[in-house]
Amino acid sequence: MAATKTTPKTIGSYAAIGDSFTEGVGDPGPGGTFLGWADRLAVLLADQREENEFRYANLAVRGRLLDQIVAEQVPRAKELAPDLVSFCAGGNDIIRPGSDPDDAAERFEVAVADLTGAVGQVMITTGFDTRGVPVLKHLRGKIATYNAHVRAIADRYDCPVLDLWSLKSVQDRRAWDGDRLHLSPEGHTRVALRAAQVLGLEVPADPDQPWPPQQPRGSVDVTRDNIQWAREYLVPWIGRRLRGESSGDHVEAKRPDLLPL
Repeated sequence: MAATKTTPKTIGSYAAIGDSFTEGVGDPGPGGTFLGWADRLAVLLADQREENEFRYANLAVRGRLLDQIVAEQVPRAKELAPDLVSFCAGGNDIIRPGSDPDDAAERFEVAVADLTGAVGQVMITTGFDTRGVPVLKHLRGKIATYNAHVRAIADRYDCPVLDLWSLKSVQDRRAWDGDRLHLSPEGHTRVALRAAQVLGLEVPADPDQPWPPQQPRGSVDVTRDNIQWAREYLVPWIGRRLRGESSGDHVEAKRPDLLPL
């Protein structure tokens, strides 16, 4: 049975679990750390409470696969027992060659069932629509399959869904960092606003508001950018995969305890 529903006014604590997306990679913060959508959502939630009444933990670590998140972060989230947990996992699994979105979804559901019995509410997250992303656009079908499972799981466990596939504004190139794999600060901001809407908050701006017009770019400029991107980001990323390395090796959670904002 799902836990009692929370509302924005009753959310006094929040823990975020996941990978680089939830850690905030692409959204630089002070001292070499990252901010990101979860940190920005935490601020919006804290604004609903009196000063020092809201506590927040971010357990996410870049590069983590689903099973690693379940083994390392889910038990800590259960131990903290916050009013709200955001759970985004499986993206790094789905983009690996030979991965099975059906199998990943089965493992994801086990974790959701475990969490919903221990925390106030679990908000789960779909994957982005990758139609315009080089390399990842070829995985669009697998991502869509995984998303369908995530939505079905949300229905079974009465979880709110942060649906990133339907957030059209993040399909703009300006929503993404130079590596084209992580959101830019503006992209993270728009996701935070959509997450707040999902939880029933009134937000200061529309996350899907149109971007300012841009001058069209010629095919030569686009090709040059694609070559530079492949050299700077794609080749090193493939190299890490071949060597069995992760960007999250030796990285720890940036905020492992529920602390006041």
